[in-house]
Amino acid sequence: MGEDQRNLFIALGLMGAILIGFQVFVMGPAEEERRAEQAAIEAAQQIADPDLPASSIEPAAAATVDRETALAGNQRVTIDAPAVLGSLSLTGARLDDIRLRRHSETIDDDTPVALLNPIGSDHVFYARDGWTSGTQGFSDLPGGSTEWALSSGSTLTPDTPVTLTYDSPSGLHFERVISVDDNYLFTLTDVVTNNSGQEVELSRYGLVRHEGRPEDETRNMAVFEGALAVVDGALVQSSFGKLEDGNQTEDNGIGGWVGITQRYWMAAAIPDQDRAFTARFRTIERGEIDAFEASYVEQAIAVPAGESLASTTRIFAGAKELDVLQQVQNEVGIERFDMAINWGWLWFLARPFVWLLHMLEGLTGQFGLAILALTLMVKIVMFPLANRAYASMAKMKAVQPKMAEIKERYAADQQKQQQALMELYKTEKINPLAGCLPILPQIPIFFALYQTLFNAIEMRHAPFFGWIRDLSAADPTNMWNLFGLIPYDPTGMWLIGGVLGIGAWPIIMGLTMAAQQALNPPPPDPMQARIFAFLPIVFTFILAPFAAGLVIYWAWNNFLSVLQQYIIMRRHGNETQVDKLVARLLKRGGGDAS
Repeated sequence: MGEDQRNLFIALGLMGAILIGFQVFVMGPAEEERRAEQAAIEAAQQIADPDLPASSIEPAAAATVDRETALAGNQRVTIDAPAVLGSLSLTGARLDDIRLRRHSETIDDDTPVALLNPIGSDHVFYARDGWTSGTQGFSDLPGGSTEWALSSGSTLTPDTPVTLTYDSPSGLHFERVISVDDNYLFTLTDVVTNNSGQEVELSRYGLVRHEGRPEDETRNMAVFEGALAVVDGALVQSSFGKLEDGNQTEDNGIGGWVGITQRYWMAAAIPDQDRAFTARFRTIERGEIDAFEASYVEQAIAVPAGESLASTTRIFAGAKELDVLQQVQNEVGIERFDMAINWGWLWFLARPFVWLLHMLEGLTGQFGLAILALTLMVKIVMFPLANRAYASMAKMKAVQPKMAEIKERYAADQQKQQQALMELYKTEKINPLAGCLPILPQIPIFFALYQTLFNAIEMRHAPFFGWIRDLSAADPTNMWNLFGLIPYDPTGMWLIGGVLGIGAWPIIMGLTMAAQQALNPPPPDPMQARIFAFLPIVFTFILAPFAAGLVIYWAWNNFLSVLQQYIIMRRHGNETQVDKLVARLLKRGGGDAS
């Protein structure tokens, strides 16, 4: 079995080398080429943003105030919908006060999550829509500082839209009807009447802006946070880190959207799906805090004097719930809107897993049970491959004494040793790689499940049995107070409350990993044996701060593997380390009884 373990680690190493090589030699040069092309575009333009007017950048607040004070700084229209509540500012017609009714800040507090925040408060985050023109003399179109008038309606609900109006000094009349659905989608229908006496070219734009990096930013490779867009069916992304480094992106196409996303939430500006537009990501310097922006500008339309132009755009501000995203995508016709969820490079596996989790949650009534059921289903599908692997391990274990004898006999001659081992494999009909190769298809499945669970909003604040009240948070127990049995809270202490603060489920996971390892024969090399014996402890500490849902998944997966491997080992007549341990305990118990 020592050979199998080495083969497994070699295979894992090869896969890692292939992934790294692909990133370095394929993805890296492609990204550098794209950046060079973008730099050339910007150099040719000589300005960072030729189409968005200066009015698209609101002045920064003189000082940071509390949220309520910032909200009171301008006139507002109340928003009261089933999924969201808050208000929109008549200054700039900004959506900058959105709270999510279905999602609370903490488990013990029913306060809705504050997604969008007004200028002047902490963590400014807002979305809005405006107009720009390339025609000389029309620089007074609706922008970030425009004062709209409320002409009809008082409270924005799914049944009662509101109408805003604005008359520009240059002679254009804007009427905007804003409606909201039962979820997180706002529809903005504008009618622009040209009373200027001359033809004017108009372009509509939308933007989402976030000042500073999110306070609760998730720095994990499985989670994407930053600016993203879909343009002509292609997904474009730029993380907060890349935006902070000054990277800018520009893409042109028809159909799509732009937005800024966090792990569970997103605000997106959505143009007319039938019009060509240019999507841009950029960073705006605002003193000590940078503002990250995702925006689009639609292709210009000529409006003759005395005529009107009708245009409809949308803004999404809410949780990345898969059924809601797909409803917007399918019923409203927004291209690839469910790409707001970070599916990862194994999306072809992650998407079916998400669908199965939703179905299983509906059947079991709990997301934690859905995780266990999905893991069991994956085990059943992979059963034939795992059987081959474990059967090979059992055969390898059976010939361990003969292998040790060959290695001892030909210790001074490696060539004869390898020849004798190959002859042994041939005689016993053993393929040394047979125990490793069936495991390889399970590796992408593992990573896809990891990606799925890490991004599933259904896991946030989802309870499990016992002490787990939030599957998306780490196990709250700590071994240093005997998992809550001792009335002492070590949470605030850096060492035992942080680095060494191990909960009950990580320990269970470590024990299942050790049990799985105990079923395998120890490597012949004592140093290797000590390293492998130490791995469950290492992984216990590594996984302790992970979300409880992930740790429970790993523990359950290990338990099923132990059960399957034990049955196969016994079927092949192998005595495992578990059998030896049980025999010693029974013998000791019998001795005490006598």
